[in-house]
Amino acid sequence: MSAKHFINDPTHLVNAALQAITLTNPGVALDAANKVVYRRPGYGSSQQKVSIISGGGSGHEPSFAAMVGPGLLSAAVAGTIFASPSAEQVRAAIMARVDNNEPSSSTAESGGVLVTVMNYTGDVLNFGMAVEKARAAGVNAEMVVVGDDVGVGRAKAGKVGRRGIAGTVLVHKISGALAAQGRSLAEVAKVARLTAENLVSVGASLDHVHVPGRAPPDLNSAEHLKDRELELGMGIHNEAGSSRETAIELPELARKMLAQLLDPNDADRAFVRVNSNEVVLLVNNLGGVSVLELGGILAEVVTQLDKGHGIKPVRILSGTFMTSLNGLGFSISLLNVVNTDIGGPSMIDLLDYPCEATGWSSPVSKLTWEEKNTATRQQDASVGLNSRPSGLKLDPKAAQVALTNALESVIAVEPEVTRYDTVVGDGDCGIGLKRGAEAVLKHLTSQPLSGDVVIDVANIVPVIEMEMDGTSGALYAIFLNALVAALRSEAAQGEASPRVWASALDQSCEALSKYTPARPGDRTLVDALYPFVEVLGKTGDVKQAAEAAQSAAEGTKGMKASLGRTVYIGGSGFEQVPDPGAWGLASFFLGLAGVKKEKAEEEWETL
Repeated sequence: MSAKHFINDPTHLVNAALQAITLTNPGVALDAANKVVYRRPGYGSSQQKVSIISGGGSGHEPSFAAMVGPGLLSAAVAGTIFASPSAEQVRAAIMARVDNNEPSSSTAESGGVLVTVMNYTGDVLNFGMAVEKARAAGVNAEMVVVGDDVGVGRAKAGKVGRRGIAGTVLVHKISGALAAQGRSLAEVAKVARLTAENLVSVGASLDHVHVPGRAPPDLNSAEHLKDRELELGMGIHNEAGSSRETAIELPELARKMLAQLLDPNDADRAFVRVNSNEVVLLVNNLGGVSVLELGGILAEVVTQLDKGHGIKPVRILSGTFMTSLNGLGFSISLLNVVNTDIGGPSMIDLLDYPCEATGWSSPVSKLTWEEKNTATRQQDASVGLNSRPSGLKLDPKAAQVALTNALESVIAVEPEVTRYDTVVGDGDCGIGLKRGAEAVLKHLTSQPLSGDVVIDVANIVPVIEMEMDGTSGALYAIFLNALVAALRSEAAQGEASPRVWASALDQSCEALSKYTPARPGDRTLVDALYPFVEVLGKTGDVKQAAEAAQSAAEGTKGMKASLGRTVYIGGSGFEQVPDPGAWGLASFFLGLAGVKKEKAEEEWETL
């Protein structure tokens, strides 16, 4: 659990975050005294006669304040972190911050206010008290309590019932869309309850969260989750779940979570029989899961729903909808879509209905979902590559031996390159070069050189592109693609002599210079490349060219970098070692020339 925050004052944090909502959506305003974010007059559908209010403790952003907007909430009331707002705050929202259609209003008979809260004691009591006060003042008000969590079963939950978690946002979206279409309070409340009754959710987290302003966590307490331990069924306020699991991988975790949601034989948790032809899936980020990892989680859940339960969701939502601060966890919600019994629209129609709120991150339209487009592009990606014979020839056996020696030289020098790059970079240059060299060697084993230079180099290019990543991989790929084109332009020469190679390499250097500012003296692989090409062009001697490259690579020791990671790593390491990329490339050239490199002096301990 991390106790580090940019803002440590919880009061300032909540107030600033609420103000931020108004900065990202000019259609909403903030009643700072009551911590109410509400839609400005005239912002939203003119036919809407039911206002929808929700809220709860802060720390669950974007719920609830960022869900205020047309097609969603009319207002949201915030408490302090993980604590309910007061009844007076909620009463102020109902009476003064939304259209409440009091008896004097022409729409009073069918309009009013729907208050939707999650099933937590403080929220139910405070929002409920405010609703009763509003009713006493003549406001037509209804309240819907959402409890979708199955993490705590019937036996443990007792009279309190299920907790409300991320599935609540589906209630907001569906009821908000219906209200925006001018439907009555009775209809909006009915569909909101129907949605809540057909929701099941469960969460899991790798850690508890630290609330800004509180004492740092005690890592020795029983509450602390150890390495490889997670909380299954964890709530959104650090509450314990159904169990703690150890050393469990995602597939098994997803299996257990879906079993809690869907097993009809689990008497403690079978709250909803998910048997509709239409099911909605929501995978929600509790705040601290990377977008990359959430994508992996979603893919696993969708696969298991299909293969393990025969469920293919008609709508899939994934993102950050309801958090637990920076909780390192996620939740799964399933909505069993049923008939709304109000003569339309359906739950799916309402879910697809347009809305405008910064917290609703589901931009895919109804048309896109219902087109069910399965078309793909299957054209062969290799079409158009330089596969046509060029007529530019060389001895394939001799070339294969020379190229193999060069690649083996790169593999052999990997420890040196890695050591150098550990001093001045991030330590991955040697491994990247080795991976590329090994891949090309494997390619040559299955597809020996043909003797047509253009075809042979062109066949090596995709190997480099696939196996070498990072900056050096991109540089080599650009250079080699340019080399293929340059060699083809030299095809009239018939034989790939050293002079032809030098001319083609020079053209490739020119092409590379369009994409990188690196030049000799900048402490990059270019420091070894340019001397090789220059000397090869002057002498036609590969050995002399390779030795020039090696000398230039050695000359980068002490040379201050102008490009690359070394620039911002800083330090004096560059004075002790040569540039790793230049060293690796020079080793390739020496191997190509058949020069056996002396074993490098062991300097690592001193570095």
